Amino acid sequence: MAAIRVAGINFEHFHMGDLLRMVHEHPGAELVGICDEQPERMQGAIANFVIPAERVFTDPHACLAATMPDLVILCPAAARHGEFVELVAPYGVHIIVEKPMAATLAEADRMLAAMAASGKQLAINWPLAWYPPHVTSKRLIDAGAIGDVIEVHYYDGNRGPLWHTADKLEQTPTTAMKAASWFYRAAQGGGSLLDYLGYGTTLGTWFMNGRAPLEVTAVVDSTEGLEVDEHSITIARYAHGLSKFETRWGTFTDPWTLQPQPKCGFVIVGSEGTISSYDFEATVRLQTRANPAGEALPVDVLEPPYQNPIQYMIDRIVSGRPVEGPLSPAICRIGQQIVDSAVLSARERRTVALVS
Repeated sequence: MAAIRVAGINFEHFHMGDLLRMVHEHPGAELVGICDEQPERMQGAIANFVIPAERVFTDPHACLAATMPDLVILCPAAARHGEFVELVAPYGVHIIVEKPMAATLAEADRMLAAMAASGKQLAINWPLAWYPPHVTSKRLIDAGAIGDVIEVHYYDGNRGPLWHTADKLEQTPTTAMKAASWFYRAAQGGGSLLDYLGYGTTLGTWFMNGRAPLEVTAVVDSTEGLEVDEHSITIARYAHGLSKFETRWGTFTDPWTLQPQPKCGFVIVGSEGTISSYDFEATVRLQTRANPAGEALPVDVLEPPYQNPIQYMIDRIVSGRPVEGPLSPAICRIGQQIVDSAVLSARERRTVALVS
């Protein structure tokens, strides 16, 4: 079977480098083009993957017309997701958008409308969706190990988005770097809430099999000199109870190096048990009525095509099966509803009904 042709467009989010590496390593994929309006942002990828000059573009329309991809990876700033999906969708390609889904629910709905008109599939990539502890936890939930999920407790983040680049290479951010980065600009969808809350609300919705809350209460910090938050706490009230989602830029350590305290990840409470599922750990802890003392279970070993979003999306394209789970637009839209509600709640300093 011919290789799936993949193009990467817009490098504003540094995760583009990680996704292109997955394309580079996939035997059934061919990287046919990359594009960014700022050529310097592509230099790392050009060097890492030996991309010839004729496959490097600064105009996305020229890139799409010349390379004719099957799949496009988009990594623009959060507030430009709608713009770029609407630009790319008419070319009749499948699309992966790097998290979050969008900066607003209205923008997310623009994306869904553009993809519906194209007839192709859209996936929103949440890197946490590929962590073995969280995949293992969902398998246990689906097997009935903890009964009905009634609470999700989420805490996640890192030292900050400018402490690392693609492939988690470390750097020390400066005030000037913050001033220049879209991560710290409200108009472009910056802030820890928009960066990390969607992870918790999307995977939390997945754990709850698509249930949505009734209302949301959120609080964010306010740091002098910054126009976006670095810490947020969101409480979602469901018909069955409360869940909490907390985001943090400024954890003591990065969880992929050393887990900070509080640990990054999830604690999931069910009617018949609990699961602790922490990022990057080799076990999950399962507590049940039959074994209230609990036990540590080894995480599942993930096999292709369930190791990363490129494997998964290529499998969906080849098989014709729909995108499901936390990458699916249906689950992601509920996660986005909670995020929009949290933004409104924090701004107005009150509890709000779920934004629809």
